[in-house]
Amino acid sequence: MAKEEKKEEKKIIVDEDWKAEAQKEKEILAAQEEAEEEKKQEVKDARGPLPEGNFAALVSMLTTQSLFALGLLHVKGQEEKEPDLEMAKYHIDILETIQEKTKGNLTPEEETVLSNTLNELRMGYVKVAG
Repeated sequence: MAKEEKKEEKKIIVDEDWKAEAQKEKEILAAQEEAEEEKKQEVKDARGPLPEGNFAALVSMLTTQSLFALGLLHVKGQEEKEPDLEMAKYHIDILETIQEKTKGNLTPEEETVLSNTLNELRMGYVKVAG
């Protein structure tokens, strides 16, 4: 009989307060997840749509990196850094490699953009290095 009494004592009693507390926690977590999703969407909306990934965008990206390295382009609010000629030369070399490897495969507009960009970057490099 003692064993039967012990079995009866081990019953778990679930009260309504526990259920209500668990439900509140679920609602709080759901609200937090929803707020995080809204924040991610706001950041995405603030950035705007990304431009089309094409040849001009590639040239533009490498040009921007070169200009930053040369110290000719600055981020507003950040202190100016010393020119990194090695990094600038690296980006210019990449553009030259692209020019060599795509010779005969570009539209006349693309060839002009790449050629003019390289000429401007080379002149900027000489100016900063000299």
